[in-house]
Amino acid sequence: MRYLSLACVLVLLVGSLAAPAAATATVQADDCSFPVTVTDATGTEVTIEKRPERVTTTNPSAAQTMWEIGGRSQVVGLTQYASYLEGAESRTNVSASFGVSVERVVDTEPDLVLAPNASAGDVAPLRQAGLTVYHFPAATTIADIREKTTTTGRLTGNCEGAAEANAWMDANVEAVGEVTAGVEDRPKALYPLGSGYVAAGDTFVSSLIELAGAENVAARNHTGYPQLSDEVILRMDPDVLFVTENSADIATTEPYASTTAGEGNATVFLRVRDLNQPAPRSVVNVAHNATAQLYPDRYDADSYVPRSAVTPFGTATTATQTSEPTPADNTPSTDRPTTDASGPGFTVVGTVLAVLALGTGFSRRRS
Repeated sequence: MRYLSLACVLVLLVGSLAAPAAATATVQADDCSFPVTVTDATGTEVTIEKRPERVTTTNPSAAQTMWEIGGRSQVVGLTQYASYLEGAESRTNVSASFGVSVERVVDTEPDLVLAPNASAGDVAPLRQAGLTVYHFPAATTIADIREKTTTTGRLTGNCEGAAEANAWMDANVEAVGEVTAGVEDRPKALYPLGSGYVAAGDTFVSSLIELAGAENVAARNHTGYPQLSDEVILRMDPDVLFVTENSADIATTEPYASTTAGEGNATVFLRVRDLNQPAPRSVVNVAHNATAQLYPDRYDADSYVPRSAVTPFGTATTATQTSEPTPADNTPSTDRPTTDASGPGFTVVGTVLAVLALGTGFSRRRS
């Protein structure tokens, strides 16, 4: 069995707890001109004199955001967990055995280093090496991701691209919200990470679970990424488990096998990168993939709103409107969510349960 490694769990813990989500960026100017001064999550004023031509990211969510706002051509360094991004192989891999290698980051000669909250431990060493580093606060809600995207666009001179990415994300959040509107008896969901660790309240994962029309049962009494006993997990008795390629068979192991989810083999399968990387593409992918699996009788693949159908102000464009193409290395992704409700992870039993529930949630064993 392959579950999330302890190192990955610790990264999630750091990303959740190292800096307060309430930290906000203070921008010197409202337009996208330079110089610009922004206060980051450490309280440090970061001044950027001109649009950075070389940007290194220390966490995959920052790299994903740069791709989505049209700034991929500026990225010269990223981590191994961002290798799925189109063209990532031509950038320097700055990963170390844990976190990033300061030496590798320095070697990329960046004008700016974007360090999301999970990279909190790397900020001081990078600044000591003479680099300009912006450290993001924790993103635990969709609103946090929206603000993070806007800030990234401002720091890198991609304000319009950031507005477009946010409009695309918001349009899809609204679309899946309409799918689950009116559902009262929502399934109790749990995202186990292995070794008793789960994603609880005040986390990006919890926001995604709720967005998909489920209740994160771990969020009732816990926050962050706690390690829970078997007894506590059994009392939670989730109706469905959110699983990834790292934990695809966890429903067959105890204590999960003895829950309603395990007994019905009811799982929602998602890519680990989507669940764990707070950025626009992750939100859109999880919103559609999870909702399609939880509510196959309600979900329609046409609910997906393509990037071409929104403007920076969030209004839909007409079918005859076109936009001027951008260079191939500077275009947003076309990573359309896979919304096959019969796909891996959402088992036949799970699908039948959802259909029988007629959109009102999974059948439940009441305790």
